[in-house]
Amino acid sequence: PFPEIIELNVGGQVYITRHPTLVSVPGSLLWEMFTQKNIRSLARDSKGRFFVDRDGFLFRYILDYMRDQQLVLPDHFPERSRLQREAEYFMLPELVKMLAPKLSKQNSLGDDPCQSDPEELSPNADTTRNLTSASAVLPSAVAGGPGGACAAGTDVRRAGFITIGYRGSYTLGRDSQTDAKFRRVARIMVCGKTSLAKEVFGDTLNESRDPDRPPERYTSRYYLKFTFLEQAFDKLADAGFHMVACNSTGTCAFAHDQTDDRIWTSYTEYVFYR
Repeated sequence: PFPEIIELNVGGQVYITRHPTLVSVPGSLLWEMFTQKNIRSLARDSKGRFFVDRDGFLFRYILDYMRDQQLVLPDHFPERSRLQREAEYFMLPELVKMLAPKLSKQNSLGDDPCQSDPEELSPNADTTRNLTSASAVLPSAVAGGPGGACAAGTDVRRAGFITIGYRGSYTLGRDSQTDAKFRRVARIMVCGKTSLAKEVFGDTLNESRDPDRPPERYTSRYYLKFTFLEQAFDKLADAGFHMVACNSTGTCAFAHDQTDDRIWTSYTEYVFYR
């Protein structure tokens, strides 16, 4: 005796849907939960909602599929592989097939408009590969091979942009505007082509949030292991980059209801080019 309208708590996210929607795919986990099991045996949260310990954000796509058995994902959807894992957990084989990577004629991953991280290669991708190959050949040429002197004097550097961004905040008191309590920069973000970021920052680049990104792809998930902007600028200057643009946005809020102290938060970006 399940109610017509059912409230779900999936990983902390609340969803409200109809019972027929949850049992629309026979054999699925949700069908089994809401047809084969006793209502009293299902886990509930403190407010009586049925609880499912899965990814609450990705469940929205599972629920959409349950409504009409169609898959519609946003452009540049970065969680495709994780959504496939959720589809396997909820026992939705047709959805698993829709999410499986497609193979091209060359038996390699093909271009799928819904595939994770679907950035296309930049127009000069072939040139980048050629320059990379040339860089690998240079050491042998310098060692004494034919044309070594010419190769030693050639500076093969790939052109491109790197953007440095950070968030900052400080408190400004009512009594003395010059007495601002600054907070240190918590994290310096790096956006740009992966190969350029690794070339400039080396082992000071933290790749933990995106460890398998190919060199020709772009990233906005890397950040630096240090928090000094000047150090980042020095590394970019040493690599031949020049600042070409910068921008910053800021917001203000009162720190306390009883005082006029204000907290300023800002986000700033610096764009470098070589």
